[in-house]
Amino acid sequence: MFKTIKNALKTPDVRKRVLYTLLLIVIFRLGCYITVPGVDVVALNNAMSTTGISGFINLISGGAFSRFSVFAMTITPYITASIVIQLLAMIIPSLEKLTKEGGEEGRRKINKYTKIVTIILALIEAIGIYLSYKSTGIFVNSGFITGSLVVVSLVAGTSLLMWLGEQIDTKGIGNGISIIIFVGIISGLPSACVTVWNLIFTTAGFSTTGLILAIAIIIGALILVSGVVFVQQAERRVPVQYSKKVVGRRMVGAQNTHIPLKLVMAGVMPVIFASSFMTFPAMIIQIFVSDIATRTGFLAGLYKFSLATSSSSVGIGYSIANAIVYLLLILGFTFFYTYATFNPAEVSNNIKKNGGFIPGIRAGKPTTDYLSSIITKLTLFGGFFLALIAILPMLLRFTTLNVSFGGTSILIVVGVALETVQQLESQLMMRHYKGFLE
Repeated sequence: MFKTIKNALKTPDVRKRVLYTLLLIVIFRLGCYITVPGVDVVALNNAMSTTGISGFINLISGGAFSRFSVFAMTITPYITASIVIQLLAMIIPSLEKLTKEGGEEGRRKINKYTKIVTIILALIEAIGIYLSYKSTGIFVNSGFITGSLVVVSLVAGTSLLMWLGEQIDTKGIGNGISIIIFVGIISGLPSACVTVWNLIFTTAGFSTTGLILAIAIIIGALILVSGVVFVQQAERRVPVQYSKKVVGRRMVGAQNTHIPLKLVMAGVMPVIFASSFMTFPAMIIQIFVSDIATRTGFLAGLYKFSLATSSSSVGIGYSIANAIVYLLLILGFTFFYTYATFNPAEVSNNIKKNGGFIPGIRAGKPTTDYLSSIITKLTLFGGFFLALIAILPMLLRFTTLNVSFGGTSILIVVGVALETVQQLESQLMMRHYKGFLE
């Protein structure tokens, strides 16, 4: 990985992309410290909570939520809008046609619809946040002008993050939305290191128990990271043979190659989408019902169920139910994104058109069925692995083996890092960088 980064910095075009991405990341981090106009900072420190769902939002926003900055809502409205549009594409024929057959024009229209839904969701969430914190006294006054200023600032912050993500996609390196979430999570790494250090050296002096706990946490994190890297990089290579054919006036000889099928083709996006999907109900309910934690009934039950993703205070029953649904959502999104990016029928037709075949498998429908069978098995295993890593820390909260790191956070960080390095390698390969190809 370090060699790839070193080679990338030596290539002018790739270096520009890397530096441009870093510049946008700096802009994002600066925005996390710009408090929304009309907020009393002193009252904010006393009123803002970073536990439960608020803690999860604060985690992926890089601390922007606890500071009530212009990026307090982070990129979650865009993620939710993407989920809504893609689900609608499964039931609305016109959207499905745009997604599958629209080409570049279709992608632009889908992107436009996603942005519109993002602004609508961001507006609703911003109004809800203002109404939720209005009674806490964190605003200099509770008038209409202050409220409008807060709402517009929050919506503008989300819109700017959406634009930054697009710029990273087109002119930078990596997936823009994933990079923003990645930076938000790793920004808390220094404070996590301080926490581990404080376990060892407490106010009472050196702690042997704290040292053992710190070592266990570090070893656990390393094992988890290693497992994620192994699964993300693992692939099944399906052999393909091409027979001799005439190209122009030349006879091209037979060729043996393979189709690399990864365990998790969808990458880290299923985990990001599932996390946003699970926490969205609690976020909306908490915004519009300020005393929901003390209430009973359907809404209170739904709030506790959704809150279980990021908090253990709701009870083990809600956590187990939440973990099961979370697992199913990760599996569902993994299959959805895998088949959206890899079409067995299309791959089979391309192999047949080029005079190729999979040894032992007839061309046409048998090849399609064979590839579909492999994809299903790989995706099932990969999806279960991602889901297990994501939900295990949730269940360990109720045991003596409680961990201080989140599986979802590690999945996102490692997955985005690997995806970004792969894009760097692709950029270098496109430019035929000699040092990389050696």
